[in-house]
Amino acid sequence: MQPVFRIAGRRLARPACGRNGSLKLLSTSAVVAPRLHSARVVPELPRIRSLGTRALSSSAPRLSSPASDAASASAIDLGDMVPMDRIRNVGIIAHVDHGKTTLVDCLLKQSGALSGSTAMQETRVMDSNALEKERGITILSKVTSLMYSGHRINIIDTPGHADFGGEVERILSMVDSVVLVVDASEGPMAQTKFVLTKALARGLNPLVILNKVDRPTSRPDEVDSELLELFLALGASDEQTGYEIMYASAKEGWCAHDLDTVAKYVAAAGSADKAGGSMAPLLDAIVARVPPPAGQRDGAPFTMLVTQLEANPYLGKCALGRITSGSVRVGDRIRVLEPGSGAVKEEGKVTKLFLRSGVQQIEMAQAGAGDVVSISGVPSVSVNSTIAGPEVDQPLEFIPVDPPTISVTFSVNDSPLAGREGSQLTSGMIRERLRREAETNVALQIVDDGKSEAMEVRGRGELQLSVLIETMRREGFELSVTPPRVLFKRNPANSRAILEPFEEITIDVDHQDSGVVIEKLTKRKGELKSFTDVADKARLVFHIPTRGLLGYASEFKNDTHGTGVMNHAFLRYDDYAGPIDKTRKSSMVCLSSGTATAYALNMIEPRGRLFVRSGDDVYPGMVVGELSKDGTDLEVNPTKAKQLTNIRAAGKDDAIRLTPVRPWSLEEAIAYINPDEAIEVTPTQIRLRKQIMDPVKRKQLSRKRVSDIDELLE
Repeated sequence: MQPVFRIAGRRLARPACGRNGSLKLLSTSAVVAPRLHSARVVPELPRIRSLGTRALSSSAPRLSSPASDAASASAIDLGDMVPMDRIRNVGIIAHVDHGKTTLVDCLLKQSGALSGSTAMQETRVMDSNALEKERGITILSKVTSLMYSGHRINIIDTPGHADFGGEVERILSMVDSVVLVVDASEGPMAQTKFVLTKALARGLNPLVILNKVDRPTSRPDEVDSELLELFLALGASDEQTGYEIMYASAKEGWCAHDLDTVAKYVAAAGSADKAGGSMAPLLDAIVARVPPPAGQRDGAPFTMLVTQLEANPYLGKCALGRITSGSVRVGDRIRVLEPGSGAVKEEGKVTKLFLRSGVQQIEMAQAGAGDVVSISGVPSVSVNSTIAGPEVDQPLEFIPVDPPTISVTFSVNDSPLAGREGSQLTSGMIRERLRREAETNVALQIVDDGKSEAMEVRGRGELQLSVLIETMRREGFELSVTPPRVLFKRNPANSRAILEPFEEITIDVDHQDSGVVIEKLTKRKGELKSFTDVADKARLVFHIPTRGLLGYASEFKNDTHGTGVMNHAFLRYDDYAGPIDKTRKSSMVCLSSGTATAYALNMIEPRGRLFVRSGDDVYPGMVVGELSKDGTDLEVNPTKAKQLTNIRAAGKDDAIRLTPVRPWSLEEAIAYINPDEAIEVTPTQIRLRKQIMDPVKRKQLSRKRVSDIDELLE
C-alpha cells in the first residue's frame, strides 16, 4: 500500500519529487510546494501550508496584499525561522463576550491558516476545551500564528472573564502590543479596565477595535469618548493615548478605518450583493504599528520564559513561551532555572520544537529570539521557569499575578454514599491532581500542610473554582467542598486593622429593576459610584466587598427576571467594611437514611423549597430543602412511607403532585451554601450536606462557631 501525503488539503496517492526535493501534485492543475526544510512531510501528517501556496478550496474570504504576491516567489515555510523584523507578537484582550475569539477565528480563516482543516467549517475554533465549548467562554489562553504579507503574526487569544484574569496577566510578557476589543454597544466594562491597566503598566501601545458596529444599538462615537476617558484615568502616556481606532464586525468578517466604510459594508450586507470587506486593514495595522520583538539572536545565549505548559501524549510535558534571546536547535543542551532563585532544576536536551499555526503544530528544526514555540525535553519544567543554554545561570524576570481573593477547602468525600460512582477517591489522588493544576495555573494557590486530608484552594472567584471542580468530577473524582471564604489581610501599617478585597461591579438592568438592585447591594456594603443610561438600560457601577457578592448571583437573576447583566473585577484591598446581614434562609436537614418517598416529600413541601426528588437516596445530615422562613434548621424525614393496613379508607387517596426540582449547577451550589455546609461532588451528582453530619455534635459546635474575621483578630 502506497503512503498517503497531504499538501494544502490535497490528497496525493504518490508523491513526485524534483531535484531539489520539493513535492509536486500529479495533476494538470498542479501547485508546486516550496522547499520543505524543518516542516517535514510524513505519512498521514496534517497539511503543510506555505506562505506562497494558495489554498485550493475555501469558502472564507481571502486576504491579499502586494507584499504577499511579491513574496510568493521565495516563500517561507511555516517551519522555518523568520527574521526578527518580520515577526509580530500581539495579544487579543477584551471584556467577556466582546468578540475576541470570533475575531481570531476570522483572522485565521481569511489568512488561510485553517485551509484544508475541518476547523474551517467550525466556529470558535480556539476554544478547544470541552468546558469552553459548553459554556461559550474562553478559560485558557491560546497561542496561534498566521503568515501575512511576508510576516509571521503570533496571536494570543485570552479569556475575558474576571475570574481568569491570571491568564491575561502572564501572557503579557510574550507580546509587544495588544488589540483591545470593545463592544460598540456596551462600551468599556469592568474587565476592559482590568486588562487595559495591565497592558498600560507593561508599556504596551494598544490597537483599539470597536466590534459589533453593525448592530442597530452601536454607539461608536460615545464609546470612543468613554475609552479616551478610561485611558486618561489609568494614567496612559501621550503615545498610548494616541491609539489607532478601527471598526469591525468579527461575525461578518470585515474591518474598516472609518464609519463611512462601515456604512457601506452594512448596506451591502442587507442587499442582494453582499460583497463586503475583509480583515486586511487590521492585519495591515498590526504589521505597521506593532514593533518587532527586541532581543539578539547571533552571539547571545538562548533564554526563554515559560508561560504555559502543554501535555503531549507522545512527548510528555511541553513548555510554551517566547524566546527572549539567542536561538535553539533540536538536540541542543538546555537547563531549567527555578524562578527567583535561579537554582538549576533540571538539565536535558531539546527533543522537539513546535510552532502552532492555526489549530496545528508545525515541527521546527530551530527557532530564535522573538519566536513563540513549544519545547519538549525537560519534564520537570513549571510555569515562570527559565529554559536556557548551559552557560546561563540567571533566570528571567516574570510578571507576578494579582493575589487570589477567595478560598475553598477540598477534602475526601466521607458521606454514606461515597465511592458509588467515582474512581478517584483518596486524599493522595486529590492532592496530586491539585498539585498538577497549580503547576499550570498560576492564578491558583494550593495550601497543604501535609498532615490533614483537606487542602485549601485559593482562586479569583466562584467561576474559576467551579471550573476546576467540574474538570475534576469529569475525571472521576469524588470531593467534598466547603463554601468560599474571603481572604483577609492585616494592614502593614496597623497590625490591628484588617483589609479585605473589594471589587468593581458593573450592572446593566432595566430601569424598573434598578431600585431593588441598589437596595440589595447597599445592604451588602456596596457603594454606588455611577448611574448612567446606556441605550435602553440603566448602568450601575458599585464598589463592593467580595463578601457582598458571594451568593448574590442567584438573587440578581431573580430580581431582574433574567434580563440583567452583571460583571465584576478585582479592585483593591481596603479596610474591613463591617458585618453583612445574613441573606439566606435556614435549611431542612435529613435525619434518616434511605430513599425519599413522594408521601413524605408531600408533607414536607409546604414548609419550603425541596432539593430532592422522590426516589433519590438521602442520608442523615444531607440538606434536602430550604425553609420558607428564617430561624434554626429543621430536621425532617423524607424517607417516611405510608403505612399499609387491611383497613379500607372511606375516601380515595389523592394523586401526589410535587413541584419539579431543578438540579444544582456548581456555581449555584457554591454561591448558595451556608458556612456550616458543604457540597458533595461526584461524577453525576451534586448534593448539599452539613459538614458535621451528627446532629448532636453539630448543635454543640454551632454555639462555638466564630467568623473568619474573629479568627484573624485572635
